[in-house]
Amino acid sequence: MAYSVKSSAVARVAGLSVVLLLTACSHDQHYKREINGNLDYLKATGLQDLNTPSGMILPLESGQYQVPAGTIKGATGTQLDIRPPAQPLALLNGSRTQLSGNSAVLIIENPQSDTWDQVVSIVQVQKWGIAQRDDATQQLTTEWINWDRPDEDHQYRGRYQITVDKQSYQTVITVRSLELQQKGVAVTSPEEIQRYSTQLLNTISSGLNAIATARANASGNLTGSIDVQSGADDTGLPDLIIRAPFNTAWERLPAALLRVGMKVSDKDRSEGSLKVSYSAPGSSTWNALGAKDPGLVNGDYKLQLGDLDNRSSLQFIDPKGHVLTQSQNDALVPVLQAALNK
Repeated sequence: MAYSVKSSAVARVAGLSVVLLLTACSHDQHYKREINGNLDYLKATGLQDLNTPSGMILPLESGQYQVPAGTIKGATGTQLDIRPPAQPLALLNGSRTQLSGNSAVLIIENPQSDTWDQVVSIVQVQKWGIAQRDDATQQLTTEWINWDRPDEDHQYRGRYQITVDKQSYQTVITVRSLELQQKGVAVTSPEEIQRYSTQLLNTISSGLNAIATARANASGNLTGSIDVQSGADDTGLPDLIIRAPFNTAWERLPAALLRVGMKVSDKDRSEGSLKVSYSAPGSSTWNALGAKDPGLVNGDYKLQLGDLDNRSSLQFIDPKGHVLTQSQNDALVPVLQAALNK
């Protein structure tokens, strides 16, 4: 009996250890930036001159196959950051984004008259300190913002200038990085500066979109139509943004996908995953939808639907296991928008 009790206790401890290990692994985000593979290439010997025995005749030398000599600059191996560049998200209808140097820009067509007040409110909700604010020029400077990303070993902090500039029928929101630090040391990497300028702009864009949706709900102007836009996930991989809550998108997707030749073979609501088999329909289908053939190859696709509060993200994985490119997603935007609103 004593042996059984002891064995049971050991089993419980072992089981708890496995649970803790799996929990820790599930929250480890380093895979998003670290290479996962063989690093033996770092041990390769350098190029050497070819020494041939006397009298041996070699083929004529061709510069076409000559490997230029050079020294490696930058990170290698596990220090190499494989994350794609950050991408600002255009979540509002008729908006677009730009990246230039240390600035991320959101351009809004036909904006609200109180966009500046909305931006200030979003900054305050995030509890970002404001060092300087000028309502007349619609510009503010933040205090240090401490970023918290699970895919960083050492967190960054930065100061930013946010400007709202009205230009006739457009409003341009610019987030400019004033200073970025890691462990108290100034960061000059353009990629990192853009990553965090983009993160701040995306927070503002998401807040503006939430305000616009809340106002539409309150005024009763929602007609049930759903907008679809190109976007990117938090690692920069292309996806689609459906301007509808997860529940709505999940309910409408199967029928919408069937309208464009995608038959759902399996789905898991708890994971937001769907498996579909695609067979490109004829021209009559595209004409009925008022959209062009997106040019996807026939085969089995995997779809991942994500919950973004009042919006949903949708990522397509092709038969070869690759996420669809930005251009492929752009081609799908009018197709899915038409199919979801039929």
